[in-house]
Amino acid sequence: MKGLTDIEGLQVGHAQDLVALTGCTVVLCPEGAVAGVDVRGSAPGTRETDLLRPMNLVEKVHAVVLAGGSAYGLDAASGVMRYLEERGVGFDVGVGVVPIVPAAVLFDLTIGDPHLRPDAEMGYRACLAASDGPVAEGNVGAGTGATVGKLLGPAQATKSGLGSASLELGGGLKVAALVAVNAFGDVLDPESGRILAGTRGPDGFLDTAKSMLSASRVGGFGDNTTIGVVATNAHLTVEGTNKVAQMAHDGLARTISPIHTMLDGDTIFALATGEVAADVNVVGTAAARVMAMAVNRAVLKAVAAGGLPAATDLG
Repeated sequence: MKGLTDIEGLQVGHAQDLVALTGCTVVLCPEGAVAGVDVRGSAPGTRETDLLRPMNLVEKVHAVVLAGGSAYGLDAASGVMRYLEERGVGFDVGVGVVPIVPAAVLFDLTIGDPHLRPDAEMGYRACLAASDGPVAEGNVGAGTGATVGKLLGPAQATKSGLGSASLELGGGLKVAALVAVNAFGDVLDPESGRILAGTRGPDGFLDTAKSMLSASRVGGFGDNTTIGVVATNAHLTVEGTNKVAQMAHDGLARTISPIHTMLDGDTIFALATGEVAADVNVVGTAAARVMAMAVNRAVLKAVAAGGLPAATDLG
C-alpha cells in the first residue's frame, strides 16, 4: 500500500522544518482532478474552497496544499502555483495559465518555533519532492507539528502526525486518504474504542469527551484542526465529489472524540480522477473507512518531538 498515491495520476510531496516543527504537504494532480470540499470545524483556515462548490466555473484543480503555520501557512500555496505555472499546468485563461490550488492549514504554533511558518518557498520545495511512490508518514509535511488531546493545554497533548491509507474495491475502483491530525480531542481505535493518543493525565490518557461532559465550559481557542484529502479513480461530478468529501468526515467521527468543535477547523478535500464508473454512495462509504485508517496511522507513525511523547512511547 502506497497510500494516496495508489490513485494513479496523483503525486505527494512533503517539506518540513524539524527544528521549527512545521511543514507542508502538496498533492499534485497535473492532469487535473474534479474536486470538492467539506468544512466541518468552526475555526478553519482555507483558500479557494468556494471555487469547489457546484455551479462555479472551474471544475478541476491541479494541486491541494495542507500546511501548518495557521493562516500564515496559506502562503505555501503560492509556491505551488509558481511551480505549476513554470510547467504550463493550470486553467487556460488565454494569456497563460492559472493553477487552481485549494489549501487548508492547521495550527502548530505552540510547538517548535512559532515565528517560522510554511511559506511559498517551502511549498515549492514540497512540489520538487513530490512523487507517486509510497507516501511518507508521521512527523512529515503538514503533520510535522501536529498534536492531539488539548483539553489540559498543549503541554499535556500527545505528538501526532500525518497518515495515509488506501483501499481497492471491485471493478478496479480505488479510494485513498491522506490526513494531518491536529485535533482538540482524542484519537480512538474505531474497533475497540481504545484511546490511542490524546490528553495525558497523571494515570494515562484522559477521556476528553467524558471530561467535557462534567465541565461547564472548555478553555482554549482554535489551535487545532484535522485536514485531509480523499481521492478516488472514480468518475464523479462536482456534486458527487463534494458528497464524498462530506461522507469522509464520518471517518473522523469514528476515530476522533470529540470532533468538529468550535476549537477545530476540520476540512476534507476530495479528488476524483475519472477513470472508473462508480456509485457515489460506494465511494463515500469507502472514503469514510479509509479516512479512519489514515487517522490511526497518523498517530501510530508519529514520533516524539517538541517535548511531547508519541502514542508508541505511551504503550
